Amino acid sequence: MKPLSFLIHFGYTQALACLFPVAIFLTLALSKIIPLSIIPRYDFILILCLLMQVFMVTAKFETWDELKVICLFHVIGLALELYKVHMGSWSYPEEGFSKLWGVPLYSGFMYASVASYMCQSWRRLHLTLVNWPPTIIAAITAAAIYLNFFTHHFIIDFRWILMGVVLLVFCRTIVMFTVNNQPYQMPVVVSFVLMGFFIWIAENVATFFGAWQYPNQEEGWHLVHFSKISSWLLLVIVSFLIVALLKHVKNQEAQPINFNQ
Repeated sequence: MKPLSFLIHFGYTQALACLFPVAIFLTLALSKIIPLSIIPRYDFILILCLLMQVFMVTAKFETWDELKVICLFHVIGLALELYKVHMGSWSYPEEGFSKLWGVPLYSGFMYASVASYMCQSWRRLHLTLVNWPPTIIAAITAAAIYLNFFTHHFIIDFRWILMGVVLLVFCRTIVMFTVNNQPYQMPVVVSFVLMGFFIWIAENVATFFGAWQYPNQEEGWHLVHFSKISSWLLLVIVSFLIVALLKHVKNQEAQPINFNQ
């Protein structure tokens, strides 16, 4: 496939997969630009996110199985948000009826949108993972990374050690995908880095529109520090591993993970 043709087809597929994240960004932008006098902004965002989720399922952009994965990410993301806000890592300064211990419930949709993108990309690009490590190792790696988001406030931050573990565990794993019926491949570690970087860019857009606020942004918006890329990289790895493990358990016919190569 010619490079231009590849970019067009790949871009179109990615645009469809990003439908939920784009809807969230548009909601954040519109609610920031247009004053809301009837309902608090956080509650308005939550309502639109719920409506978008209903649309995604009823219009068959997402399957019911994918919705289950997305709901799991709501729980995982909200638990992390509650802890991080409590520890002062970031805040949600605006008022809202749907805030729980300082965290608006719409925040779970930001994590769910990442899961939505991964699920849809997996389905639309017909992803297959070759040389996937043993399930127990992948599960332990994901759990250790997620736990580190909580424990680094009290003990040493193991993120760089965990990145080394990820590189060691997944150095042979290849992502196989299809664009316009043409097969392609990429080392899974490279895909982790790319997704982490683009989510960091999305984070800058989100904080610009007031989705949340870091301590150094209280007096005005500033570019999110580059060190946050490592945090998003680790979160992407956790998200990818969860989706991959659930896909392997559920989808026996497609066999998305190949343990034999």
